[in-house]
Amino acid sequence: MKTRLFAGRSWIARGRIAATFLAVLALALAGCGTALRAGPVATVRPETSSVPSGCPATVLATLSSVLQRVYREGVHGERIGSAEYLIEHSEALRAAVGSGNRTEGLLAARALLKTGHLTNLIVTRHGQPFVDVGGAALAPLHGTLAGANGAPIASYLASVWADEGFLIEATGISESLVALRDGPSWIAEPGARGVAALRSATLGDEGALTLEHVAYAFTSFPAEAYPAGPVRVYLLLPTSVAAPLCGRTSQDTMVNTLKRVAGLIYTGELGQSAQKQVRRVQHDRALLEAVARREPGASELAIKALLNQHIVRMRVSAGGQLLSDVGGPYVLAPVTAPLQLHGRTIGSVTLSIQDDEGYLRLTRRLAGLDVLMYMTVDGVPSQLVKDSLGPAPGPALAAVPAGGAYRYEGRSFRVFTVDAKAFPSGPLTIRVLVPLPYS
Repeated sequence: MKTRLFAGRSWIARGRIAATFLAVLALALAGCGTALRAGPVATVRPETSSVPSGCPATVLATLSSVLQRVYREGVHGERIGSAEYLIEHSEALRAAVGSGNRTEGLLAARALLKTGHLTNLIVTRHGQPFVDVGGAALAPLHGTLAGANGAPIASYLASVWADEGFLIEATGISESLVALRDGPSWIAEPGARGVAALRSATLGDEGALTLEHVAYAFTSFPAEAYPAGPVRVYLLLPTSVAAPLCGRTSQDTMVNTLKRVAGLIYTGELGQSAQKQVRRVQHDRALLEAVARREPGASELAIKALLNQHIVRMRVSAGGQLLSDVGGPYVLAPVTAPLQLHGRTIGSVTLSIQDDEGYLRLTRRLAGLDVLMYMTVDGVPSQLVKDSLGPAPGPALAAVPAGGAYRYEGRSFRVFTVDAKAFPSGPLTIRVLVPLPYS
């Protein structure tokens, strides 16, 4: 847990957190970080005042653009609207503020954090602190809590970006070392190689350096700490990561980098967050008993009860028989696991935590890319089932090339393809369009 220390921050080291993008999609984000330990002295190259030229610089600039989009999700993205709505429409919180009951206010605030739509909340009543929950975070959100008559009864400060949540997402989506510099302190994902050495390095805003015999190009951008104060986000890219992304031209390199990002967003749907939901399903007594009895109706009811925490579709089978399949029609990245009761396997479950709309929104918001999805529908392959170019894109999008240049309604794009899997099986082809110029 993080302990609040006046206007600054204090961190206690935690165990290793897997740097997978899937952890990002987990909506419950903890507000913890890690303190730097003493480590090897960093060897800083003489050219620290300028970003390296060529391919590494292009990869770095592209990834920095993506991470700045990720950060802005905590400033004015869709997540902000959800957090504001939940806070301002919480009857429990408004009642607690109105009565001055701090205990009830604390319970209401903690319940809001459990929804996963926010990570921090401070409520101020009559100019005095009333409720304060959450840990170290970024991107403070200011708002007003109104009473039943519409008059202001309190102000609030919230965040949707815990330090740890941002760092996990940023690390996973960039495959780089991402750290926050808050004055003299450095905060990063626990166990990340090279982080401790940053303590003895003198870094500008961008440049190149060597940490523990690993060469990096780095850049940074300003951000705001929660509840207040400046912080700087550093992206340190190992040159070994940049090398496979190099293309003939800087545009090719940029497209290769974004293709890697889009692929990581997809593969993230198969990882830690999906496995968390698998474990939840595997311990659901109502579902297990329904599957053991091979009752379709009871299985359907149990599945519907489980579709309230990030699962978008789920199906269960027993003895080769499909018992129930509940959820949306166009779902991707299925995960299959056995179901056991009293030590014996009674069936299997296939579930997904993401649908076509969710992946489209993530890719567009986090990387600024347009997405087209094609899958088999009613036995007909390569049917366009989702696109981000408009509600009525027309037949021109029925056969977008797998790669290369493409023009649509006067706009220029570069196209690449992500090969994915539809639910419960079969191919899902994702054409990703990079708008040109890209920024």
